[in-house]
Amino acid sequence: MAPEFNSKEIKMKKIVIASIATLALATAASAAVNAKACASCHGAHFEKHALGKSKIVKDLTHAEIATALKGYKAGTYGGPMKGLMKGQVAKYSDADLDAFAHTIGK
Repeated sequence: MAPEFNSKEIKMKKIVIASIATLALATAASAAVNAKACASCHGAHFEKHALGKSKIVKDLTHAEIATALKGYKAGTYGGPMKGLMKGQVAKYSDADLDAFAHTIGK
């Protein structure tokens, strides 16, 4: 015989399951691109010219950042640091890079 649950128990289980699912999705989404890896060159708030050569990322639009990241990945964008950046973004999908671009810039 299956255990019986009252409506409060069922509601609480639904809340717990929904909370766990939401946390898992949020963690997966935020973990896609590791922004801490960017901070050593671009600054914690993307306020620096990386190695004195790049644009200041926080001043770029989301679209400009996404274009740059995907271009670095494809090898079609960038100047002297193109090879370094390609190595940083190669492991991410375009969707990951788009999502990340929307978390920085303006």
